[in-house]
Amino acid sequence: MQVENRVKELVEEKISDRPELFLVEVKMLPGNKLIIHVDGDQGISIQDCAAISRHVGFHLEEENTIEKAYNLEVSSPGVGEPLKLKRQYEKNIGRELSVKLSGGDITEGKLLEVNEQGITIEAKVKEKGKKAQLVETSLDFNNIIETKVLISFK
Repeated sequence: MQVENRVKELVEEKISDRPELFLVEVKMLPGNKLIIHVDGDQGISIQDCAAISRHVGFHLEEENTIEKAYNLEVSSPGVGEPLKLKRQYEKNIGRELSVKLSGGDITEGKLLEVNEQGITIEAKVKEKGKKAQLVETSLDFNNIIETKVLISFK
């Protein structure tokens, strides 16, 4: 955990002059694989990821933070990665989401709004014998287990 905290500090230091970029997560996986996910309000470039990687790698080496050989990977969260931060939800307003709730239910719909408590989505609800209707549903962050952006190939 100490390594992850130091890496978070280094990433925040590197992107401090870039308010559009934000750290999503840092994970140290078995086999000394260090994963850093960084995103931006308009996405993040390969050049930004490379600069963060160089900055973090240089300081980890200088400070000998990780004693064994390690693999450092800096990227944006992948398409299939769940949303973790409110800022990621804000970035995806207007997109289709799949939201897994604490009760086990899964709701799919278009993300309309994000606030401090949760999100509002527009979902198609079909009752037996009736035409499907669009219904706005508010979901509290406390009840959300996982949210993923649905990718459409239409």
